[in-house]
Amino acid sequence: MSEHSQVRPDITLAVDGEGVIRSAVSGETLAAEPIEQWRGLRWTDTVPPGTAGQVNQAIEEARREGESSCFTVNQRLPSGRELLLEYTAVTLGKKAGFVAIGRSLQAISDLKSRLEFAQREREKDYWKLREIETRYRALLDASAEAVALVRVTNLRVVEANVAATKSLGLVPGAEFRPILDDTDRRALDAMLATTRMKGRAPSIVLHLSADAPWSFRASMLISEGGAFYLFQMAPLAGPEELRGSAAHGESDEFSIESFVQRMPDGFVVVDREGIVRKANDTFLDLVQADVESAVLGQSVKRWLSRTGSGIRVIMNLVERHGMVRAMRTTIEGELGATTEVEISAVGDQVTRPLYFGLVIRDVMSRTRAREVGYPSSALIDKTLDGPLENVVRSTIEAIERERIVDALSHADGSRTMAAKSLGLSRQSLHAKLKKYRLQDH
Repeated sequence: MSEHSQVRPDITLAVDGEGVIRSAVSGETLAAEPIEQWRGLRWTDTVPPGTAGQVNQAIEEARREGESSCFTVNQRLPSGRELLLEYTAVTLGKKAGFVAIGRSLQAISDLKSRLEFAQREREKDYWKLREIETRYRALLDASAEAVALVRVTNLRVVEANVAATKSLGLVPGAEFRPILDDTDRRALDAMLATTRMKGRAPSIVLHLSADAPWSFRASMLISEGGAFYLFQMAPLAGPEELRGSAAHGESDEFSIESFVQRMPDGFVVVDREGIVRKANDTFLDLVQADVESAVLGQSVKRWLSRTGSGIRVIMNLVERHGMVRAMRTTIEGELGATTEVEISAVGDQVTRPLYFGLVIRDVMSRTRAREVGYPSSALIDKTLDGPLENVVRSTIEAIERERIVDALSHADGSRTMAAKSLGLSRQSLHAKLKKYRLQDH
């Protein structure tokens, strides 16, 4: 005998051709329920009104076709509680009626509820971890020092903050092999050996870039993912001297980077492998990233992968023709938003560029941002006859929506500028855009 056939029914009903219960027997699990009270009642009278149609259909099919059937229904027990049962109706003949054997699906329902609860908890944990990661990245990028996490086994960069990327060109996945003379190389090797033995080592001076002296210190981190060095590097000459002093005429009076960061269009620099080396705030908005370090070292194919107009096609066109002008494609954001954009691109040199600069324009933002939102007065009029709480809530939402649309309009579609004018973070603005179905603005 199979395992399935050994499962005892929870309820067994003998029902005549008119749908009247002639016999009702409960199993051990429902022994406390006096279901014998159902004798003489129509089966449909023992289930909630909303599910009576399923029972009627089973009775009608058994009467008309004389075939067995299987269906699931909420059975209302004499005690008043409801139990999800799967009934198998075995016909005894069109006039004789049928026997309905019911098995409880409560265990399956409970398991489903636990799975749904576990899924919700998992989602909460995911967003908590994402918030922690965002704070960690923000703190890392706020450091004036260049900081890099490097794997001990192969000296490849796992994580690097903005200062390390801009000053030393360190990006995740790259090998940490600064150009050092023999003296500095020996000093670095000795320091790393001490770090492996003791967990940390005193700082040393290395010439990491353009013969400029840097303070360099290292410590060990052990985790499930393996062993890592934490490198902390700071220029001894000071940032101003390394960049060149404006007072000595060695730099311009304005910062090109300031213009790039405040551009209303996205701007990103990638190398020949498509790895992001530089990105402005508008590009971060387009790909729905919180901080620049979240995109540095990542392949731009992660967001720009449309067939026929992906990053490889753009790079090949730049190499062949020297530039790309207003190529229409789409950007896919981290949170699922898809944006229609135009991309113009050039290389850092005419023949075989080592780096490519892409200007990315949201082609619909200007048109959408100028569209008139729902008038708040119209929304308020629809709710004047409702409860005061509903009127207040609708009014606030209408005003908030109009303010967001106006801010986007004045910022020419730049979500970074709009968020600043509203006093919101980019993440909060993204949430409100989703709430009011303005993701396409």
